[in-house]
Amino acid sequence: MNTINISQDIVPVGEFKTHISKWLKSIKEKNHALVITQNGRPAGVVLTPEEYDKVMYTQRFLDSINQGLRDVETGNTHTTTELREKIGKSRNNNT
Repeated sequence: MNTINISQDIVPVGEFKTHISKWLKSIKEKNHALVITQNGRPAGVVLTPEEYDKVMYTQRFLDSINQGLRDVETGNTHTTTELREKIGKSRNNNT
């Protein structure tokens, strides 16, 4: 996602509603997020579906890393041998 251009990528909600097709086409073509304001304050952000997917993927990835770090800090870890034993038992129970 490109950086937001203050003069082009921030629009009041009234203008957005009036020209919604134009704005949706613009975010798709320019690959820019669009900040919608209400009463002069940011009220929402419009992204392309592809950008939304990237944001969600990145968040899930970061959440997984943080969970792994918490597991290490609390000692919730397994050795390779322990993991192999658990996988072996699981496979034997499923056959």
